[in-house]
Amino acid sequence: MTTVEILFRYATPPTEAATFALANTRDVYGIRRLSFDRAARTLRVEYDATRLNTAMVTQLVLRAGLEIAEELPLIPPPAPVPAAVEQIASPQKP
Repeated sequence: MTTVEILFRYATPPTEAATFALANTRDVYGIRRLSFDRAARTLRVEYDATRLNTAMVTQLVLRAGLEIAEELPLIPPPAPVPAAVEQIASPQKP
């Protein structure tokens, strides 16, 4: 088993019907866990990559009625390097 996570940002909060439909996706063989972060408006889905792929998981979420705005990276991008630090790291030749 290969456990993979995917993170979605949703546009509008899920309706009661969508919440129940998403809860039922746990019955799909390969879906391991669903977790909402209502403050960040995200849904994290943990699934078995030997059984499902990203497209299948996305379709399950969409069919449940959740309006996905975007798929987010699990690892945030690095913070930009300030210009002063960048100049110190790579001094220019006279």
